[in-house]
Amino acid sequence: MGKLLRRIRIIGFITIAVELVAIAVFSVFYFNNLFDLRNEDYAMWIVLSCFILVFIDCVFIWLFTLRVGTLRSKTDLHAAQIIGSDVQEAYNFAMIGLAVTDKNDIVLWTNDLFRQRHIDIIDKNILNWQPSLSAIKDSNNNNEDATKITVNNRHYEVKYLQDAGLWIFKDTTEYENIFTYSKEQAPVVGLISIDNYEDVTRGEDDFNDVITRLKNAIFNYSKDFGILLRKHRDDTYLLLGNYDSFCKMKDDNFSILDKAREISKDEETPLTLSIGIAHDFPDVIKLNEMASNALDIAMSRGGDQAVISAYGSEMEFIGGKTDATEKRNRVKTRVLADSLMSLIKNASNVLIMGHTQMDMDALGASLGVHAICLRLGIRSRIVVDYKATESKTHSALISQFSKDELDKMVVSPSAAEDLIEADTLLIVVDVHIPHMTMAPHLLDLCSKVVVIDHHRRAEEYIESPVFNHIDSSASSASEIVTEFIRFCSLSPRIELPETFATIMLSGIFLDTGYFKNKRTGVRTFEASTILKEYGADNSTADDLLKDDYEEYLEVNKLIKNMMTAEYGVVYAMGDNNTLYDSATIAKAANTLLTMKGVYAAFVFAKVNQRTVRMSCRSTGIINVQLLAEKLGGGGHFTSAAVVFEKDNIEDVEKELIGMLKTSLAEAQADAKSRKEME
Repeated sequence: MGKLLRRIRIIGFITIAVELVAIAVFSVFYFNNLFDLRNEDYAMWIVLSCFILVFIDCVFIWLFTLRVGTLRSKTDLHAAQIIGSDVQEAYNFAMIGLAVTDKNDIVLWTNDLFRQRHIDIIDKNILNWQPSLSAIKDSNNNNEDATKITVNNRHYEVKYLQDAGLWIFKDTTEYENIFTYSKEQAPVVGLISIDNYEDVTRGEDDFNDVITRLKNAIFNYSKDFGILLRKHRDDTYLLLGNYDSFCKMKDDNFSILDKAREISKDEETPLTLSIGIAHDFPDVIKLNEMASNALDIAMSRGGDQAVISAYGSEMEFIGGKTDATEKRNRVKTRVLADSLMSLIKNASNVLIMGHTQMDMDALGASLGVHAICLRLGIRSRIVVDYKATESKTHSALISQFSKDELDKMVVSPSAAEDLIEADTLLIVVDVHIPHMTMAPHLLDLCSKVVVIDHHRRAEEYIESPVFNHIDSSASSASEIVTEFIRFCSLSPRIELPETFATIMLSGIFLDTGYFKNKRTGVRTFEASTILKEYGADNSTADDLLKDDYEEYLEVNKLIKNMMTAEYGVVYAMGDNNTLYDSATIAKAANTLLTMKGVYAAFVFAKVNQRTVRMSCRSTGIINVQLLAEKLGGGGHFTSAAVVFEKDNIEDVEKELIGMLKTSLAEAQADAKSRKEME
C-alpha cells in the first residue's frame, strides 16, 4: 500500500501540474488575444475544456478512493480472519491495539485504538518507531515472548504473531499505575537506636545537651522524609513509613548517620546511630521482627550504620564508617559474665568449639571457657578436628599439653555427638557464622548454644542462642573471655593455669599483630596484664606464633607472585595444585602490607581441594571490611577474610578484580570519612 500511495501522489501531482500549466498558457493567450481567443466562437470550446478537466479530476479521485478502499477491505478481511471480526468491540473495550506489517516491517493497517490516541504509524517502519520491539521479532519463540513499551505516557505490553505479521498492543497503564502505587505505599518498618546512650547518661535523666540535639535531629529527619516516629525505649525509636519514603532515605544514604557523628564529634564518648529497616513483606508484625533483627546486626557490627532487610534478599549495609567504640563498662561485663556462669552451672556438661582452621585466639578463648567450667565443676570438652586446625595451633596443643591432658580436654567432632545430653550447653567462641564453626552439625544437635565473638556480625548467624555476646570493639575472643574470668562475681576467683594464660596471650598477640593494629585498645593491655598476673609467659606466647623455615618459604612463595590490581592495591594468589595453611595466607597478606606504597593487600589460596581462603589487610586508607562483605566475607576495617567454595582459583581472581573495579572507590571514601572523624 505504501508504494501505491506514493505512485498515486506522483500521478496526482503531474495531473495538477499539467492543468496549471494549461490554465497559465490559456490565460496568457486569452489576455493577449492571441489566435483571436476572445472571439465568441471559442467560448463553447473553453467551457467544454473546463468540464473535461473537472471530469478528469473526478475520475481520478474516484479511482483513487476505489483502489484504496479495495486494498483496505482486503487488509481488514485478512485481519478479521486472524482475530475474528466479531471481537473487535471486545478489543476496543479491553483497549487492545492491532497493527499489521508487511515483510519489510512497514505498517499496513492499524485498528481504531491508534487513531483514537493520535498514534499515526501507517506506512512507517514499526521497528524504527519502537526499536525495542525488535527483541520479540527476532526471538525464536515470539508466540510467547512479550515486551513493554511506553507511548504518549501510556504503557503497552506488545506481542508479535509472526505468521500473520500481526502486532498486539495491550494497554497496561492502569495495571502499571496500580502496581507503582502499591509499591510506593508498601509498608516499611524500622528501628533507630542511639549507640552509647547508657554510657553518656550513666543512669541519669536524658536532659543532656548533646542527646537533646541528636533527638531533635532524628525527629526533623523523619519529618523531612515523611516517616512516622514513635518512642520505643529511651534510646530507641520506631519508624513507620512507606516504600517511597524509604527509597528517598536510601538515596540520601541515611545522612542522619553523618549528622549524629557531627553533633557528638567533640564529646569524649561519641553518640552514633544504629538503624534496622525492613520492607518487601505485607505483614507489619513480620516486618517488625525483621527490623529488630537488622538492628541487632547493626549494633553487633559496631553501630554507626543502617542495615536493610528485604524479605527473601540479602541484607544491605550502609554506613559503618567508624570503628566500634571501645566499651569499658566493668559492671556490664560482670553482669554478662555472671549470666554465662549461671548457664554453665545449670548445664549437665559443656562442649566448646571455635571456627574451622582454629587459630591461637580461638584455642585461647576455648581454654578460658574450659577453665571456667573446671572452677564450676562442670564437665567440659573442647571440640577439635586436627585436620581443620592451623599448624601453629596444632603444634601448641601437642607441645604444651601431655597426651593424658589432651584426652581429658579435647574431643573430636564425631565423638562429641556421643557426649550430647538433654542439658548440654554448646559454647561457640571466635565465630558466629554457622558453616564456619568447627562442627556445624553440633549446632543442630544441641538445644542450648552460647556465642562469644569479637567479629562484626554478618547476615548469616547462629539462630536463637541462649546467650549472645558479640563485642566488635574487643581485639580478640581471648580478651573477652579474660574479662569474664577477672570480673565475674565468683569467689574465690577462677584459677587459670599458666599454660592456658600463655596461649590466651598468644591469641591476643595474633589478633592484634603484637599490639600494632588499630583494634588494640586500653582493654587489650588490661587483659594482657590480667593474663600476666595468672603467669602468662611472653616469650613462650611469642614462640608459639613464630614461623618455621617451611612456612617462611611458603609465605615467600605466595608473595613473589604479587600483582597490582589498582593504585596502592595488590594481590597474590596460589595455584590450583598447592594447598596452604590459613595462617600462611594471613601471614603473606601482612607481609605485603609492610611494603612501601601498598595500602591494601589481598592474598588467596586453596586450603583444600574445594575451598579458597582470602585474607584482606589494609593500612586504614581502604576499608577492607566493606570489600570483604561484597565477596561474602567480613571482618574489621583493616583486617578481613573471605572463604570461597570454589575449585578454580582463577575464578576467585576474576571475582576480586571485578569487585575492586566497582567498590574500591566506596571503600576508600568510607575509610577517608572515618579518618576525618578521628
